[in-house]
Amino acid sequence: MSKWQAVIFDLDDTLYPERRYVHSGFRAVADWARQQFGFPTRRTREELARLFEQGIRGRLFDRWLEARGLKTDDHIAAMVRIYRQHEPQISPYAGVRELLRRLGREYRLGLLTDGLLAVQQRKVRGLGLQEQFDAIVYSDQWGREAWKPSLRPFEAILRRLDVPAAESVYVADNPAKDFRGARGVGMGTVRVRHGDGLHRDRRAAGPDDDANIEIADFDQLEQALAGSAAGRCHPPVASFAMERIACKHEITQE
Repeated sequence: MSKWQAVIFDLDDTLYPERRYVHSGFRAVADWARQQFGFPTRRTREELARLFEQGIRGRLFDRWLEARGLKTDDHIAAMVRIYRQHEPQISPYAGVRELLRRLGREYRLGLLTDGLLAVQQRKVRGLGLQEQFDAIVYSDQWGREAWKPSLRPFEAILRRLDVPAAESVYVADNPAKDFRGARGVGMGTVRVRHGDGLHRDRRAAGPDDDANIEIADFDQLEQALAGSAAGRCHPPVASFAMERIACKHEITQE
């Protein structure tokens, strides 16, 4: 079998730590709260971060306002708007720029990301990675119904890269949404479990939601790509650290 022709990456918690975006947004919201209410910026930022680390997501700003007797629809809308529209202060994982440069000499490179279009575009600009990719697809350009695990963004990026699905691999972190669509169009899949990833401990709901290959970090990615032949592999693979894994392609530890 031929080697992979294309490597396509997810963005959040794959190329950079998503927590950095969250805390960047909290800084912007804390600046607003200082101007609006006079609360110290650092204290507000720490309070918001504490709620986030407690696992509160959708109603985080509501909870913070309620604790101060300030909850109004206008305040919540303002906090969400500032969070989403701020220019993020984020940076890629260590070594990502160099990794992409090396991979770009051998493979076509793509980026496929979910989330609100303007938000994700600001993240990519903030990371300064645009020039590293031959194609970038934002699933939200077709609306929320095209977010992963929809097949549509995967089909689109394969067309833009002009590569067959069976000779392409998607590298991502979240089995709740990242791999079903990629596998559905016939791509190979690699799950990277960064130590600080928000979805590091999430389990796949079923075989179609799991990745074919798992790696602990990007230090293992090039070896995994070089050691595996292109081709579809539907049973999930336990770990790249295993000495040998049988599938429609095999991976060997060099």
